[in-house]
Parts: sequence; C-alpha cells; structure tokens
Amino acid sequence: MTPAVFLDRDGTLIDDVGYLDRVERLRVYPYSIECVRLLNRAGYAVVVITNQAGVARGFFKEEFLAEVHGEITSRFHAGGARIDAFYYCPHHPDAPIEAYRRHCDCRKPMPGLVLKAADHLSLDLARSVVVGDRWLDVRLAHAVGAGAVLVRTGYGRSEETNAPPDVQADHVGENLIEAVSWILKTPATHG
Repeated sequence: MTPAVFLDRDGTLIDDVGYLDRVERLRVYPYSIECVRLLNRAGYAVVVITNQAGVARGFFKEEFLAEVHGEITSRFHAGGARIDAFYYCPHHPDAPIEAYRRHCDCRKPMPGLVLKAADHLSLDLARSVVVGDRWLDVRLAHAVGAGAVLVRTGYGRSEETNAPPDVQADHVGENLIEAVSWILKTPATHG
C-alpha cells in the first residue's frame, strides 16, 4: 500500500479566488508543480480532496469541475508532476439545488472522500498526510488517522489565529513548500 499526500485544492494548491467559475481565473501557485513533483519522486500518491459547494449552489456544474481538474492535470503534467486523482464533494446541507442538498460523508471534514480514494488507489492512511488551509482539513486528517499540516496560504493565516481548542495540526507551514519539506523530512511523525 502506498502513502499519500491529500491536498486541499483552493488556497493550498491553487489560489483561492472564491468560487472558481471560469478556467481563466485558475491560478496555480508558482511552487505547486515542483512540490507535487517532489512528492511523486518520494513515492507518495498525490490526491486532491476538495469541497465544491458551488455545484450545490448552482454557480457551476460538475462538468465544469472536470474541465478545471483536467486543466490542472495538464499544467502539472507539462511540468513533470502527477496528480493521481481528484475527489470532490458537490453537496451542501443548505443547497438551493435539491439534488445536492444533503448531509453526506464526503464533505470535509467527514472522511468519505479520503476513504474512497484509499480504497480505489490502495493507499496507506497511517503513512499519509492531509495538507490544507482550514481546520476542517486538519479534522479530516484526524478522522482518517493521517498526519495533518495547516498551511498559511488561502484562509490558513486567519484560521491559525482562530484555532479551535480541540484540534491541532502536526505542523503549520507558510505554504505548500514548507508542508512538503516537513513531510519529506519527518516521515516517522505520520506513520
């Protein structure tokens, strides 16, 4: 079984522009491709786990998400990096679109997407890490027994100053570069 790094999308891997509703608004952080390439070389599967309530709110359709994820995949591939899979939750409990209005096990911090990825890709969650810019990403890591890294990009800096008393990250880094550096230097802390 392979260890994985589960990356939040908006605010961690790419710039959080609010609801990304046009491909032209997609901005990959300048260091993200190199970070994913380093994880690939180190033998980690790289999986994007993202809440996409914009679908439930009618801002864009699931087909658009496939287009965005295809564009991200192409940009990373062109840079010699591989994202193994994208998993997203299109639901929201208060969604105006009834088909997406529900409490589900796939909306972070619930573990459904990570468990599905682990099953599909034969991943070792005990040797894996979740990286994100919100405490819900850290809670997700705890829910699946993985390491947890909070990054200060996206919402991370404001999240860090409002840390809930019942959750703690294994590491807090300035950005994905620091997160990947910590992951590659300290595998024993999450295995």
